[in-house]
Amino acid sequence: YILIFIFAVPGNSLALWTFFHQDSTLPSDIFLRHLSVADIFYILLLPMRIVYHLSDGHWPFGHTVCQLAGFLFYLNMYCSLYLMSFISLDRFLAVVLPIKSQSVRKLLYAKVVAIILWVIVIVSMSPTLISERNVSTNSTVTCYKLYLEKVTPMVLVSTIVAFVIPLITIVVSYILILVKLRMIKQESVKDKAKTMIILIMINFLFAFVPYHVSRVLYIKYHTHDHMNAARLVLLGRANQITSALTCVSAILDPVMYFF
Repeated sequence: YILIFIFAVPGNSLALWTFFHQDSTLPSDIFLRHLSVADIFYILLLPMRIVYHLSDGHWPFGHTVCQLAGFLFYLNMYCSLYLMSFISLDRFLAVVLPIKSQSVRKLLYAKVVAIILWVIVIVSMSPTLISERNVSTNSTVTCYKLYLEKVTPMVLVSTIVAFVIPLITIVVSYILILVKLRMIKQESVKDKAKTMIILIMINFLFAFVPYHVSRVLYIKYHTHDHMNAARLVLLGRANQITSALTCVSAILDPVMYFF
């Protein structure tokens, strides 16, 4: 978390400043601007996680801040995930269907879609704000909201659905783009497009896939009554580590802004 915070703050601050000092000309510019906003909020929450782990799992900030920290972290994570899928879809339309997509690739539509996304994710994550209190053991207070450690079978379904939609969108979009690029003779255009595809796929596969695989296993086994303590501890640790890996996207995203 410390390393991610050190590297991500300058990159995203520069990206945010750049986006708000230039005019948006493409729908992807709108999505990238919202992605930079989500990333900067994402990383500004990291100091509290750093303090939590440096204090050996003690949460000193109170119950309300615990709920807000969990809510805002996952709000910005899923907004980032879906904004990446919107960028992929927009590039698919621009490359594969440049003429037919002109009527839908408008700045106004992109702004509306981005706002709707924020509203949907806010509503979806709002249950984290109205659930049970932190657990105190002796002088240690555990904040379960940081890693959404209390789960139900319904959470498993929502987690899979929330991840599969952008996964399919990104993979299908870039497969079709690569097929189209084979017909393009301009090497500079092909190289730039391929670089962007590689960056987003690395970002997605490294930052989000491990977390959601680990998360599904964590939820699945925590909803079973017969589980040994050692495996529960292992799954809990994997849940925390892969959650931290999602923050790596805040370092990789600024690189995409220049393509």
